[in-house]
Amino acid sequence: MKVAVTGKGGVGKTTFAAILARLYAEEKRPVLAADVDPDANLGLALGFPEEELMSITPISKMKDFVNERTGVDPSGIMKFFKLTPKVDDIPDLFAKSCNGVKLLVLGTVDVAGAGCVCPEHVILKRLISHLVIMDDDVVILDMEAGLEHLGRGTAENMDQFVVVVEPGARSVQTYNKIKSLATDLGIKQVRVVANKVRNEADEEYIRSRIPEEDLLGFVHYSADVIDADRQGQSPYDFDKKAVEEIRAIKKKLEERF
Repeated sequence: MKVAVTGKGGVGKTTFAAILARLYAEEKRPVLAADVDPDANLGLALGFPEEELMSITPISKMKDFVNERTGVDPSGIMKFFKLTPKVDDIPDLFAKSCNGVKLLVLGTVDVAGAGCVCPEHVILKRLISHLVIMDDDVVILDMEAGLEHLGRGTAENMDQFVVVVEPGARSVQTYNKIKSLATDLGIKQVRVVANKVRNEADEEYIRSRIPEEDLLGFVHYSADVIDADRQGQSPYDFDKKAVEEIRAIKKKLEERF
């Protein structure tokens, strides 16, 4: 199973991605969680110690490594570089493990627009493509907020796109834009998880705006998730209700896949 988790900033996609990864690890499945968000905090949500995370450099920021793999001319005279660099050993070289989950921090490319063809982008796109074809591993991508990754086309081969939304018009609007762009890329499986749901009115709001066949379920608002974040702990270890709700969503995700 290869899942890309996306959505508007602040909706809780990292919390969802982390708990989903921990649930697969609970089953003794090989799990690789890739953080593709420039504001990388998936590691904390997985339960990694903060001091260990501080020592991790995102792949996109490893300039010397990226240049070496893509064959960039150090002098800058030659502007050519490899479009098919070696990436299959990167998870073994740089992934860190905690609670049964391997974490790989990819980072992102700091450019405007969707047309970047630079060594960093080539490495990231090639690496994500490799992660998608890893035979037995569960791969969960915690994508950057918004739509930039879809514009660059770096995740078109994922089994499932899961858009995390909250009960609000801007969040639902982001889902509609993501689904439209995903359809243009040939991605047929675009599902929705509604997070921070407070009551029946919130549930009804989501149901009235998200097609039934796309909606995987609800994760209700919980102060335990906030407490886990304040303490730098994984919400998987703090909020059993959220864990069970996401366990049910995981089952439905697999059934629909």
